Amino acid sequence: MRGSNGWLSRLLPRFLPRLFDIAVWLVVCAPPFSAALGPDGRDAVVAAVGIPLLGGAVALGRRWPLAALAVPVALSLLTDPEMLTPVYWAALAVFGYFAGSRTAVARPALWFFGAVAVAGLVMNGFVASDLWGWPTMLLTFLTGVVLPWLLGRYRRQYAELTATGWRLAERLEREQQAVADRTRIRERARIAGDMHDSLGHDLTLIAVQAGALEVDPTLDARQQAAVGELREAAGAATERLREIIGVLRADDEVPPRAPSEESPEAVVERARASGVEVTLERAGATDDLPPMVALAVHRVLQESLTNAAKHAPGAAVRVGIARDGDALRLTVVNGPAPAGRLPGVASGGSGLVGLDERVRLAGGTLRADPTADGGFRVAAELPATGAAPRTADTPRPTASARELELARRQIRRRLTQAVLTPLAVLAGILLLMIPLSLISSVFSVLDREVYDGLRTGQPRDEVESRLPDFTMDGPPDGAPATPRGQDCAYYSTRFMSGDGYRLCFDDGRLVSKSVVGEGD
Repeated sequence: MRGSNGWLSRLLPRFLPRLFDIAVWLVVCAPPFSAALGPDGRDAVVAAVGIPLLGGAVALGRRWPLAALAVPVALSLLTDPEMLTPVYWAALAVFGYFAGSRTAVARPALWFFGAVAVAGLVMNGFVASDLWGWPTMLLTFLTGVVLPWLLGRYRRQYAELTATGWRLAERLEREQQAVADRTRIRERARIAGDMHDSLGHDLTLIAVQAGALEVDPTLDARQQAAVGELREAAGAATERLREIIGVLRADDEVPPRAPSEESPEAVVERARASGVEVTLERAGATDDLPPMVALAVHRVLQESLTNAAKHAPGAAVRVGIARDGDALRLTVVNGPAPAGRLPGVASGGSGLVGLDERVRLAGGTLRADPTADGGFRVAAELPATGAAPRTADTPRPTASARELELARRQIRRRLTQAVLTPLAVLAGILLLMIPLSLISSVFSVLDREVYDGLRTGQPRDEVESRLPDFTMDGPPDGAPATPRGQDCAYYSTRFMSGDGYRLCFDDGRLVSKSVVGEGD
């Protein structure tokens, strides 16, 4: 059973389009098949020839939809120049819809419609000698072909827009995932910076205390060696910390947070307890600082004291915090190292870079440079009020947003075209009727002498050889009804006249002639 299902699943995609084409051929050939069995010889022959031609159109329809549409259009024009025969209406509608749904661009179809309009003018004006049949043909073509084409065109555009929407949804989902990934990366980098600032500071102070104990004369050689090992272990731990600060364990772990609530006095006191000589000078309160500014002050102070203990052990450090209105200034200055840099303590070289970025995001500026006496100075100026922190530049619209806006403009333009196209064609047909009326009035004038020379009983072919090429567009106003069983033609008595000549034929002969209309 499973094997048979796989066999069907492979064959159905191949044969379903063919079965669909056969069904379409049967539908569009039903009216011509009925007409081929009718008594009218000429129309029956055209209908019989049209059945295999429609089969060829179905075969061509998927690759060349406009060529397939040309087959029922040509058959309809050959059957009736006004395209009023119902034999090919179904074929016109079906192939018109397929042409709209299977054609990527509209311009070839518009050229095709123009060519059909010109062909209809030739068929009605020169073959059938009935100019007024051309507007009728255009209206029939509009309703039977152009409107189904517009429906197919809308169906294709709707499918394309739906596919575009799904692509945009998938792209937006990928972009959202990328944004989430970038957010996690930024958060990890921030946590890594916090780890560097807090744990690195503590490990450095441990190394400083161990280094001081290592040279303490009150300890014996074994104790000094143990303290030396402790100092080396603290230095090695600092180095390993700098190597792994960019890597966190898992996404769902709660990361360690920096003690941003720690006051500057507590940071200074912790440094003093580790053996660093620090003095603090304050001017103004710092309890109401914005969170970003308070965190920046904490990190600058902590990193500066760490760097002083690391690079200038034994040097005096002077910390100054001064608040002047809306500005807060923090300075950390250490003198030159009396005994050189503390051995065994690693330096990553990225602490000041991280401090500069943190101060910048808090809306301030940072300067770090050596002093004239060989020491080092770190100065930060920060806003003391709730100033908006600096952020990245406003992001530009993404490719998905631009594509979505483009798709919206396309559907608005295409819907407008779908509504305005038939209205424009109708307006064009109405405008064409004005010159057609003038042409018909000029070329349908029957000379009085010719009219007087016509006699009832003459063969129709002999009469028509003396008549104008065109007739009036219909009986004049006030003309009596056409006698039953007779075929009447109307000709103008003069240009733009209100009356006309009526010639009625029956059984191939002229049976009556009269002047009818307003001048009757």
